[in-house]
Amino acid sequence: MAGREDNRRGKREEQEDNEFIDRLVHINRVAKTVKGGRNMSFAALVIVGDEKGRVGFGKGKAREVPEAIRKATEEAKKTMIRVPLREGRTLHHDVRGRHGAGKIVMRSAPPGTGVIAGGPMRAVLECLGVQDVVGKSVGTSNPYNMVRATFDALKRMESPRMIASKRGKKVGDIVSRRNDGASAPDAIEA
Repeated sequence: MAGREDNRRGKREEQEDNEFIDRLVHINRVAKTVKGGRNMSFAALVIVGDEKGRVGFGKGKAREVPEAIRKATEEAKKTMIRVPLREGRTLHHDVRGRHGAGKIVMRSAPPGTGVIAGGPMRAVLECLGVQDVVGKSVGTSNPYNMVRATFDALKRMESPRMIASKRGKKVGDIVSRRNDGASAPDAIEA
């Protein structure tokens, strides 16, 4: 019986791994100077997402590269956030993020634009499942600060439904319609 439970648990973990995609953003060789010389190890920065509005990042450090990546992936899965997306393909509104010297700006874009962003910001947006967005990094190019600044911006993202519930209104009252005047059938009759 215990063997069967372990087997089920293994399958569940396998299914979990299949639903997430992960991107290795940066790997760095670090050295610690000790009495006998230098101890070399590796630090990895990994982004994990389900391409449906959930994304997370993690850092891992170990003597070997694969172990550092595994640690970073595990941490990324634990720290995932949910981000509301418009039509499942872009952001609801323009947003800015900041962490340390890393500053980023992201703008929603019309269909067919693609992900116009560089480096670590691009990895985060692709793992998130955004298909159309324009992003710009202002300031540092340090991958750790850029990823944190991107997550700062994504945490500020609010959908019209969230804003409507905060204000106690309906979504239709919040979102401006393009045809605020008479509707098309009324205009024809008049």
